[in-house]
Amino acid sequence: MGKKTVKDIDVKNKKVLVRCDFNVPYDENRVITDNRRIVAALPTIKYLIENNCKVILCSHLGRPKGEVKPEFSLDIVAKELSKLLGQEVKLASDVVGESAHKLTSEMKEGEVVLLENVRFEAGEEKNDPELSKKLAEMAEVYVNDAFGTAHRAHSSTTGVADYLPAVSGFLIEKELEFLGNAIQNAQKPFVAIIGGKKVSDKIGPIENLLTKVDTVLIGGAMAYTFLKAMGYNVGDSFCEEDKLDLANEIMEKAKNNGVKLLLPVDTKIGKEFDPNTESKIVKCTEIPDGWEGFDIGDETIKLYSEELRKAKTIIWMGPLGLFEFDQFAIGTNSIAKVLADVDAVKVVGGGDSAAAIEKIGLSNKFTHISTGGSASLEFIEGKKLPGIEALQDK
Repeated sequence: MGKKTVKDIDVKNKKVLVRCDFNVPYDENRVITDNRRIVAALPTIKYLIENNCKVILCSHLGRPKGEVKPEFSLDIVAKELSKLLGQEVKLASDVVGESAHKLTSEMKEGEVVLLENVRFEAGEEKNDPELSKKLAEMAEVYVNDAFGTAHRAHSSTTGVADYLPAVSGFLIEKELEFLGNAIQNAQKPFVAIIGGKKVSDKIGPIENLLTKVDTVLIGGAMAYTFLKAMGYNVGDSFCEEDKLDLANEIMEKAKNNGVKLLLPVDTKIGKEFDPNTESKIVKCTEIPDGWEGFDIGDETIKLYSEELRKAKTIIWMGPLGLFEFDQFAIGTNSIAKVLADVDAVKVVGGGDSAAAIEKIGLSNKFTHISTGGSASLEFIEGKKLPGIEALQDK
């Protein structure tokens, strides 16, 4: 059953509280280095402005753990939003205090107010009903458009829905549509690319996907745990020694389900964790001691590319190598370039794989890039997300 969106209820001239995900990265000078999450919230905010709403935005930034910490202020977000919307976005100096009440009570239609970092309130992460109630008192309608926090039951993500009509924004609608369809109604062949550091981080999504996909391509540091489980020496490569049985179980489950599970056949290894370290490509069965695997090799790129060119649905979670270092970003970048030309539904499960694709400028070649990180992983795993469950059904 689908969830109601802002278009399914009457929001005209109403006061609307919108939970956004403005948890953006910024540098030591407090300059935002990636504004994608802010840009992703614009369609919902603009729709509400066009409907003469008084728009009250709230979000967290970083982990202030219930204390007011100036380095986590949303002032940088208010400035960026003002620029992107072409109108002033006023920032309250608190969440539900005097400043928030003054600014939100004096609003005119079409105006936008951003509350200060909601995690400055100790009650936020505890889903404190008192905080939820205070947030709800400021508005007439609640809109959740923060997919990245939908897996958390916090005051601003679920609690407030107990006191106001609660619907989704366009970003959450898009996430549910593309991620949901990619998994439930996938066109075959369906291929999953699973990378990143740890098998343990992705065990839920892997197990769920093994009941749906035709092929799984494994990359990233987690590949060495699988290789070690098969009895190969992985040198000094990162390896979850306590997850070797789990890796074997996954390979066995894939076999029993008739899923083709491919591991790298060659790997680019380095002497140390350094962008300029000495490196070379070796077979995965011949990684010497004193060397560490950091990327998939040329033969693996070729092998994986052949599988992907046949696919009609592709879901990608996690980079295939240490993409932050240029010499070990070749695997991830090569696969991204291959995917750019594949005629298929291509969904990226947020986090580092999204950052890698953004870095090489290929975002527009993918059907959907999730803003969700952990939330998208839990969704792919088949878990119910509290922030979604709290919204009204269609």
